Parts: sequence; structure tokens; C-alpha cells
Amino acid sequence: MELETSPLALPFPDMPDIEGVTLRVARARYKNWDRCDLTYAELAEGTALAGVFTKNVCCSTEVEMGREQVKAGKARALIVNAGNSNAFTGFRGREAVEQIMAQVAGHLGCAPSEVLVSSTGVIGVPLPKDKAEAGVAAALTAEPCSWEDAANTIGTTDTFAKGATTSAMLGDTRVTLNGFIKGSGMIAPDMATMLGYIFTDAAVTPAFLQQCLSAANEKSYSCITVDSDTSTSDTVLAFATGKAGNAPLSSFDSPGADAFMAALEDLCRQLAHLVVRDGEGAQKFISIDVSGAVSDESARRIGLAIANSPLVKTAIAGEDANWGRVVMAVGKAGEPADRDKLSIGFGGIWAAKDGLPLPDYDEAPVAKHLAGQEIDIAVDIGLGAGHATVWTCDLTHGYISINADYRS
Repeated sequence: MELETSPLALPFPDMPDIEGVTLRVARARYKNWDRCDLTYAELAEGTALAGVFTKNVCCSTEVEMGREQVKAGKARALIVNAGNSNAFTGFRGREAVEQIMAQVAGHLGCAPSEVLVSSTGVIGVPLPKDKAEAGVAAALTAEPCSWEDAANTIGTTDTFAKGATTSAMLGDTRVTLNGFIKGSGMIAPDMATMLGYIFTDAAVTPAFLQQCLSAANEKSYSCITVDSDTSTSDTVLAFATGKAGNAPLSSFDSPGADAFMAALEDLCRQLAHLVVRDGEGAQKFISIDVSGAVSDESARRIGLAIANSPLVKTAIAGEDANWGRVVMAVGKAGEPADRDKLSIGFGGIWAAKDGLPLPDYDEAPVAKHLAGQEIDIAVDIGLGAGHATVWTCDLTHGYISINADYRS
């Protein structure tokens, strides 16, 4: 099925090189397509590693092994396979991953545990070891490629390459953070329901890098949803080569740590938004701002209940300012809420306050707002100081068309 580029797509940014990172791509031909589908990132010795993974209990071997590898905090290479998730494939799936790790480790002269592997695509088909071996061999000797090439190669139903870049000053040293990501459907929190990779030349200890990534995840990847379905393969990895030469960051007491954390949060937010903008069949990017909840976590859960509601999402697709559907979603969230304190608004205009529709509510400017591509929904629970913002997209027939035809 040929997919049209999302109308919410953003152009791929101009991303600088990261010292200590070399990207290459190759054709493993995991599916019957004429495109690169294997990405290889070679990393400098001493690169620190952190990661967050799906909470789906039917996760892939790659996720299981990645969780253990992150504990060691060291990486020399990354392999990403597109077109086959290698999930629900038993011992044959594990053998394929171990083969890839050993092959790359033999080339680099490192431990297999320092080779990270991710796979994405159809569930239940073992990763073909012969194709993986040939694809890896081709990637190891390929010419270095661009960030955009790498981003395109990891995609499946993605309609555009997704990348972002930021920088931070750590004292007198400027560090760069680059990231690319894939994701379009099967997108919901419980961490990042996609594959995402972050690279920086900053010197950061593995433990602090993990602390920063986990915190950034809570405000980005775990605040997006396309369809409420969590994948078996969801992974976000961060690699810090240390080549910028800054004094290593080891805690928030380290000089420059706050600047690094702010840059990482910004990068993760940009990448998370790109995934929503490529939501399968999406025509509108929706921001849902929830305030007045009893806690930030309660606000996030309420926001996700709204974002995951098919009734809310289809109302937005139809450009219908049906705030009653938002009320319904708040009520089903399982979080503290009071009907008579609830306020709902669209595009900066309140439709209802304190449990009642406003007598002078004019739907015309709201309808104009809903006709656009960037939709803002505001909800004030009226109970406390808890706040969260979550992001989603509308639900259109395009989502059905893509997923009904996915395996063909």
C-alpha cells in the first residue's frame, strides 16, 4: 500500500555531525521492497548508554536483551531492522539477535553485549538469519550516510523521516544532541511506543544519562498517543560519546547538568510530536492541556483518557466542537473530578465553565479553530494544582485503511 505523506509532516532538519557516531544503511530485504531496511550506528569506545522500553509483557527478544544491556551502560554499536519486529518468535528470534550481536562485535572487537539491536514491523515472523547476516555485512562496509537516510531506513508505515537536533552550553563547551525516530501507529504511552535513538557528544555517566532520559520520557513519549495500543518492540536509546570534552556530568549538581537536561527534554518533545504528526490517517495535531487536577500524574491520566477516546478523536476529525465528549472522557478516566467544577475550552475559548455551558458562548470562532490542523483543547478540573499536556491526532478512515492492509 502506497502511503501519502502526512499533511502534518515537518521537513527534516539540518543536523550536524556528532563526533564518535558513524551511520550506515543497507538492504537486508526483510520484506519485498526496494529500499534500505537495516541501519548501523558505530559508536566510539567509551560511549555511555541509557534506554527506556515498552511495558508490554509480550515484548520482543530485542527489548528483553536491551533492558539487560542498559544496566551495563556501555555501547559500541546499534543495529535497527525494519520490516520485521522479531516479536513472538521464541528461540529462533533470540538466535537471530545473538547472531547479529556476535557479527558486529567480531567486526569491532568488542563484547557482544555492547551491540544493541532493535527490530520493527510485522509480529510473529522470525527474523531471517540469512538476510540479517547479509544485511549486516553490507552495512559494516557501506559508505557513511546522513541522519535523514538513517531516519528513513528505520521507518515502516511512516510517511516522512523524523529527526530533531538541539544543543546546550556546558560551561564553555557546546554539546550537540541529535535524534531520529520512527512511529506512526500502535502508539500509546508506557513509555515510548516507537523506536527512537538519541546521540550526543556530551560526556555523561551512564547512571545520570539514564536518570535524565527517564525523566524526559515522562514529559514526552509517555504523553503521546495515536491509538492507545502499546507495541511489543518500543525502545528509546540514548548514546553519549563524550567527545565534546566537557567535564563528565554525573548528577544535577554537575556544572551544566540543568542545561543538558533542558536540551534533552526539548529534543524528546520534538521527536514525540513528530510521531503524532505522522499518526496513521492523521489530519489534525491535537494538544490537550489539563490543569486543576489533584496531581500531575492524575492530570496526565485524564489527558490520555481524552486523547484515546474515539468519540473525541472523531469529533475533532469532523471539526465538531462537541465538548460533551470531552466531559465524558474526563468522567471515565478513573481520576478525581467534579462535574460541577469542570471547565472545557477549544482554541483559547471556554465553552463551559464550572460545570455549565457559558451563556455567551459563540461557537463560530471555535469552529474556525477546529477547521485548522493544530487543535488545542483545555480542561480545568478545578480540584488542585496538577497539570499535564498530552498530544494526539484525530481518527479518520485512513487509520482503518492502513491497518486493514498492513501485512500485504
